[in-house]
Amino acid sequence: MELPDAYRALADPTRRQILKLLRDGELPAGAIAEQFDISWPSVSRHLGILAGAGLVETTRRGQQVVYSLTTPVLVDIVAELTDMTGLNRPTRSDHTRGAELKGQPTWTPRRSASS
Repeated sequence: MELPDAYRALADPTRRQILKLLRDGELPAGAIAEQFDISWPSVSRHLGILAGAGLVETTRRGQQVVYSLTTPVLVDIVAELTDMTGLNRPTRSDHTRGAELKGQPTWTPRRSASS
């Protein structure tokens, strides 16, 4: 499994819906398939793509195949997106708050020459 496979798997709305179904716990393949107006082979293909991307894992219980959500790949994606967007960096308000605590002047925006 590579992260690009996971991104491709998440690109499809049906696969994202399957992941949402699994967030509350494991489900047998038949119960997942019942939630969609598409053929069983199509649902099976979506489940295979999710499993190949490391987003779900399968367990055989008798004649049933049960799917469950796996979070390590999702955690990696969230971490990568957080880093990409800069959500993990301190904001200006964080810097301002720290300056106030240290008795330093707070950050103020520069005024343009036209102001």
